Amino acid sequence: MNEFAKVGAGSMAALIIGTIIWFLVPLGLAIFWVVKKKDKFTTVLVGALVFVVFVYILEKPIQNILLFPTQMKLPDTSFSRFFNARPVLLSLILGLFPGIFEETGRLVAFKTLLKNRKNRETSVSYGLGHGGIEVMLLLGMSYFTYVTYAITINSGLFGTVVDQVKALSPEQVPQLYTLASQLAAFSFVDLALGLMERAFAVLFHLGASLIVFYACKDGKRFWLYPLAIVLHTALDTIAALYTFGILNVNAWVIEGIIAVFGFATFFLAYFLLYKKDKNAEETMA
Repeated sequence: MNEFAKVGAGSMAALIIGTIIWFLVPLGLAIFWVVKKKDKFTTVLVGALVFVVFVYILEKPIQNILLFPTQMKLPDTSFSRFFNARPVLLSLILGLFPGIFEETGRLVAFKTLLKNRKNRETSVSYGLGHGGIEVMLLLGMSYFTYVTYAITINSGLFGTVVDQVKALSPEQVPQLYTLASQLAAFSFVDLALGLMERAFAVLFHLGASLIVFYACKDGKRFWLYPLAIVLHTALDTIAALYTFGILNVNAWVIEGIIAVFGFATFFLAYFLLYKKDKNAEETMA
């Protein structure tokens, strides 16, 4: 007898549609932008590459070694114990890591690989690559895995998967049971919540890319680079505080906070930097 509740047709449909959205929409937006603005698609690819290098190759391993060494099969340290015993400080550190690494990645990209691309469209193209690949890797791959698990559950084979995990990493078994329950209860409301969160997260990435682009373009405004770090740190710290239960609010409330943050960052950067630059160029023409 299958001990796991089957994933219904509605839940399966939401998962499959989500998988398609997470892969095709970021790619479609990037293609639409570069075609419309006659920009170079290689700028989008640079944004994606820099994200992978600075987040998955640099940030995450360093963060895990310092804060979660046991996940890396390393002995615990007094440093990691200190921060893990203080969730507010841990949230701040977890916000600071992406703030420093991702914004520094942007800075390096604009100063090196993209140093000869001074057109303002470069900032948006880079942001679409940076934010888009995050959506694909974070949600696209996750949803693809969820669909695979859902099929396994409905076919009655998920118990075999659990047994295999139990033999190799028994501490992960409770997570599989939780995942199975979440998949059975997944709905289009959950998908809508994820879509809203990612839309405003991408807006934030676009805004941050604009900010760092102009920090590199104009040496007198280099202060925009640390500003981007502060903004990114604040956003991710809020998310971490919610994850640890310190911000004990409804999920829609936290999504609203992220929405306001992402919306404000993008539109302030757009009107104060991108649009102002465009207007100045048109005035001089």
